[in-house]
Amino acid sequence: MGLIPSRILEVALSLLNFKHREESPARFNHEVEAFLKGYSIEVMPRTAAKVDDFRALLPKGTRVYVAHLEGVPIEEMVATAARLNEDGFKVMPHFPARIIRDKAMLADWIARYQGEADVRQALLLAGGISSIAGDFHSSMQLLETGLFDKAGFTDLHVAGHPEGNRDIDPDGGMKNVTEALLWKQQFLLKTDAKMAVATQFAFEAAPIINWAKSLKDAGVDIPIHIGIAGPAKLQTMIRFAIACGVGPSLKVLQKRALDVTKLLLPYEPTAILTELAAHKAAHPDSNIERVHFFPLGGIKTNANWAIEHGGASTIPANAS
Repeated sequence: MGLIPSRILEVALSLLNFKHREESPARFNHEVEAFLKGYSIEVMPRTAAKVDDFRALLPKGTRVYVAHLEGVPIEEMVATAARLNEDGFKVMPHFPARIIRDKAMLADWIARYQGEADVRQALLLAGGISSIAGDFHSSMQLLETGLFDKAGFTDLHVAGHPEGNRDIDPDGGMKNVTEALLWKQQFLLKTDAKMAVATQFAFEAAPIINWAKSLKDAGVDIPIHIGIAGPAKLQTMIRFAIACGVGPSLKVLQKRALDVTKLLLPYEPTAILTELAAHKAAHPDSNIERVHFFPLGGIKTNANWAIEHGGASTIPANAS
């Protein structure tokens, strides 16, 4: 047993060159650079507060989703949105149906976001909580109120689940999540807003590509923004993946955890993005449009990884 710590240290010290070799190809991969153009990223008020200057990290005009967790006051959400808007970013706050009591509360949120932060974009989702606060339990009900169109929202995004969602399909299938997206495809005919599907993150490209193709075959041609988990410690990544209900692709992390040569390295999305970028380059008509980052290892860590791999596509606003 006493040999294990020294062996781990030996491996850790020897991995500097390994890590460099693992990352280098993507830095010069023009397909990855093109795929990262126009990426979006997600923040929360408490994580945003730790960032001194978003303009030193994110490209000009980046779409920044502001995640609304249960218990976070709307005032904090709006203040974060106002700060990001003032810095020149496109702000897209979450509207989780299950924490919104009624239509009056929804109207109040919309008015606050518009009046104080000039928000014209929203991600509508059910919200991953078991209890329902009031009248709404799905993003479809929020859309049906007509309040976003009345307020002149230009972009309305909804959630997608490449590996299913057991909250929606308890049997582990895809029936209900697919039917929900078909409903939203029909809603697209009724709204002037642009729509997109922002997905939960996964760790394998093939299931994502197959899922996107199956949607298109089913008649859903809403653009898809693929959720990608940004760089993070392996244990952090596994914890978030389990909490968020990531499906079969979780085995990618489990396999990595068994590899001593990678155990001490952070997970990075190089492999999955390289494969998705190659697919997009080979199939420009694919409904996979762009990347949406979940910065599980921190906003700065994620943004710096994108800067290293994205070339001209990811130059920070204050350096462009």
